Amino acid sequence: MSYKALDFLSYDSLLREEELAVALEVRRWVGERFLPLAMEAFETDRFPFELAREMGELGLFGATIEGWGCAGLSHTAYGLINRELERGDSGLRSFLSVQSGLVMYPIWRYGSREQQDQWLPRLAKGEAIGCFGLTEPDHGSDPGAMVTRAEDKGDHFLLNGAKMWITNGSVADVAVVWAKLEGVVRGFLVEKGTPGFTAPLHRHKFSLRASVTSELVFENVRIPRSAILPGVEGLKGPLGCLNQARYGIAWGAIGAAQACFDEALRYQQQRTQFGRPLASFQLQQEKFADMLTAITAAQGMAIRLGQLKDEGKLGPAQISLAKRNNVAMALQVARTCRTMLGANGVSLEYQTGRHLLNLESVYTYEGTHDIHTLVLGQAATGIASYA
Repeated sequence: MSYKALDFLSYDSLLREEELAVALEVRRWVGERFLPLAMEAFETDRFPFELAREMGELGLFGATIEGWGCAGLSHTAYGLINRELERGDSGLRSFLSVQSGLVMYPIWRYGSREQQDQWLPRLAKGEAIGCFGLTEPDHGSDPGAMVTRAEDKGDHFLLNGAKMWITNGSVADVAVVWAKLEGVVRGFLVEKGTPGFTAPLHRHKFSLRASVTSELVFENVRIPRSAILPGVEGLKGPLGCLNQARYGIAWGAIGAAQACFDEALRYQQQRTQFGRPLASFQLQQEKFADMLTAITAAQGMAIRLGQLKDEGKLGPAQISLAKRNNVAMALQVARTCRTMLGANGVSLEYQTGRHLLNLESVYTYEGTHDIHTLVLGQAATGIASYA
């Protein structure tokens, strides 16, 4: 039976024809191409990289960028892409999010024309894969305390340090790495195979298993002067990238919640106990009512975020609001739906348990729930509690 996305307040009617067409095409592709691979990808701890070029052909990578073979879509359309991909798996949306928001965006926004011409067309087609190195073994929520260093050696830079929990790290053709150069945070493009650069895998994850997660290690890595991103200095560089990713997450989490809701609803309508469908019992209907309300509220928030971003009026705290709310909502929906599936909720034959485990990671990365709480606290009071 085909998937039916929850849209209780007819938000789709607010979309432009092109945006709705993009959402429906990605929904079709996820159902036909990714979902048949999802169980195996989770069990084998593997991302299906054979789909990368298909995603490129669909114009999903760097979708809001104009030129270099990118689609030049609205930010609302990009949000819808994230929603539909995360309906499949958070790892699938993470792959797009890193490629688009954390690799292509800084190259487009902060890179030289030579860097843009070298990397953006290949990244857009899925012919090259990128990763983003900011988080360190001892510095996650406080990136300004990073210890990775770049030294100016005249005709080149010498890079030393390590990054942790890096999506696509061991398979990336290029890494956008943030390091301190004479005390100032700068971005560098480090190519795969550069001597001294290694990317060992993180193993034994129970979450985001359909995603490659790695460490990046730099031991006297010599990189050319042309590898530095010339257009930005300081933490505003990586934080600007993270805002792109967080925006996509705010949309993506809705897709995971919709997938769980749809699966639980079908299950409870079809399974009978005591001679009646499970969905007919008041306790279950209360759960559906609460989830319907929470998902619908999150959808409204995402739509408004898209409008503001398309108008150039979206601020970081507003993104924090939606990332914090929508991921927490999706995690609670997944937990509730897992219980509504009974024992089947812990089987990979059903997708809800997989979404539940994935969302535990989404709750933490790209700014933890608690850090976004502090961002909103500062926005409300004008007082920073973490500075």
